[in-house]
Amino acid sequence: MKSSAPAAAIAARKQQTEHKLVQLQKAISQLRRERGRLTVRSIAERAGVSATFCYENAEARNLVKDAVSDSRSRHDQAGRDEHERIEATWRERALNAEAELGRTQKEVLAQRQHIGDLMGQIRDFDQMVPGESVQALVTENTTLKRRVQQLTGEHRNLQERLEGARSNLRFANKRIADLEAQLLEHDRS
Repeated sequence: MKSSAPAAAIAARKQQTEHKLVQLQKAISQLRRERGRLTVRSIAERAGVSATFCYENAEARNLVKDAVSDSRSRHDQAGRDEHERIEATWRERALNAEAELGRTQKEVLAQRQHIGDLMGQIRDFDQMVPGESVQALVTENTTLKRRVQQLTGEHRNLQERLEGARSNLRFANKRIADLEAQLLEHDRS
């Protein structure tokens, strides 16, 4: 009978260990579903086991180690994905602003050339045409001058927007660099 008592104790301890391992697996699954940061302490607390068990039992140690490293890589990938998403939106805004600025500059240049041509025609007509036709041309010239002023204002507005987009991009790059530095510090600790 004496030999059955240690065997029963060993079997009970083995069963208790298996139960703790099952609890660890459940806790890891729950934390993953909740998208929580997996650490030895958080897993042990959720499973209702001691952190010492997680370190001393080889099977528990492997379970926890795999879960923690998988969690880190998921969080790192999520950070990289967020960084790429933010970077892409700022880059797209800056490119759109630069494209619009280029289009506006071409439009202003075309309008100036058109105005120059019309001014030459006005001078020619002024010498050849009586007063009533000259008045119509002067009115058209005034309208064209207003259009040039409007285009110049739009050009200035687009210049300011481009500068704002570039400033936002610089701020975003600085913020991203700060966040990457924080991630690196967090990974080291």
